[in-house]
Amino acid sequence: MLAASRDPIVAIATAPGRGAVGIVRVSGQGLGPYVRALLGRDLKPREATYGPWRDAQGQPIDHGLSLWFPGPNSYTGEDVLELQGHGGPVVLQLLLARCLEVAAQALPGLRPARAGEFTERAFLNDKLDLAQAEAVADLIDASTEAAARSASRSLAGVFSARVHALRDALIQLRMLVEATLDFPEEEIDFLKKADAKGQLARLREQLDGVLAQARQGALLRDGLQVVIAGQPNAGKSSLLNALAGAELAIVTPIAGTTRDVVQQTIQIEGVPLHVIDTAGLRDSPEVDEVERIGIERAWGRIREADAVIFLHDLSRQDDAAYRDADLAIEAALPEGVPVVSVWNKHDQRPDAAIPAGALALSAKNGQGLQALRQRLLQLAGWQSGGEGLFMARERHLQALRRVAEHLAVAEGWLAHAAEHLDLLAEELRLAQHALGEITGEFTADDLLGVIFSRFCIGK
Repeated sequence: MLAASRDPIVAIATAPGRGAVGIVRVSGQGLGPYVRALLGRDLKPREATYGPWRDAQGQPIDHGLSLWFPGPNSYTGEDVLELQGHGGPVVLQLLLARCLEVAAQALPGLRPARAGEFTERAFLNDKLDLAQAEAVADLIDASTEAAARSASRSLAGVFSARVHALRDALIQLRMLVEATLDFPEEEIDFLKKADAKGQLARLREQLDGVLAQARQGALLRDGLQVVIAGQPNAGKSSLLNALAGAELAIVTPIAGTTRDVVQQTIQIEGVPLHVIDTAGLRDSPEVDEVERIGIERAWGRIREADAVIFLHDLSRQDDAAYRDADLAIEAALPEGVPVVSVWNKHDQRPDAAIPAGALALSAKNGQGLQALRQRLLQLAGWQSGGEGLFMARERHLQALRRVAEHLAVAEGWLAHAAEHLDLLAEELRLAQHALGEITGEFTADDLLGVIFSRFCIGK
């Protein structure tokens, strides 16, 4: 990836379809002669110029604004030309074709950009670090206001600044250890004099804070997969409809009405929750082939869930066969998946006793829904008050966890520094390397390929 071709690139930078404005973007080194050949004139840097864009016969393709950003003062760090015209698909394709046609003489090597290649070049030219580059895609994909604000903070460098602060503290500690290794004959104990133990403890505490915020940011980005499970006619579809505020799933008193999964994304305090209604779980000779497949899919979704709402029917609480079937389902739930026990139809039996730790609600009238929403947020580890949060991804969490592991091991070696100073130094080096993966200081080329391939073409 780092050795990728530095050919000039061009692409339509706006979303497919019709729109009021469409943009064609060109990036590369030394675009001045190409701009002159394409537009018939030079452009003033960072100043919009209105005029026509003409085809090879001199006929206007469109009229619009041309903007010229000489490198390195541009998004990619290279020379960038942006043509902002009307957003019709045919017009933009004609303009793109004209850009490539002119390049045959004025800019050999100009080619269509790959997905994410403009932002990739911004990263490679040190205009953005890798965490900021990923935040560009996260801002575009944000599904909630809170996620958009957090992605914007990451793009502004808030997350990167926290990582750099950790890195600087880690480098300071590594310097002390390396100095002790380099001058073993000296009778000065660098580590004790500089309070290396205290520095490491403060570093771990600082890391815990960053990791906690990163978990919140990852939750805002990816949301929580919540599966509603239970026996037929417990009210699963009614609960999905109540949470979504819309009639998404068919509700009837007939067992087996829901044959397949129905999914809807809702927001709770800005956190996206992907709520999934599943077929009723039962083992009965009445189950036909279609319903059996639906039950198998339900169990598959349960195994993949971040949390399960196990819905019980309060109106059948005294039915021994129903209770036994609920116990069988509970025993089959996968270990490690958090389960919220919810008793539905509380409107029918308002005085019924509810097991400790369970929630009572009525999907019919909405009673208890807010308590369920808050319980789901607690299971997700969400903490109210998202001001200052930044966006994070699973790979960021994995890197921070590795840093924590290396620092924990380093603390053990520090207690026996005289005998294991080299091992202490190695753990600190590995911790810094893991931190560098977040911002791209130490990143495998194949990882960059995966990250930028998920961008849209014009970014």
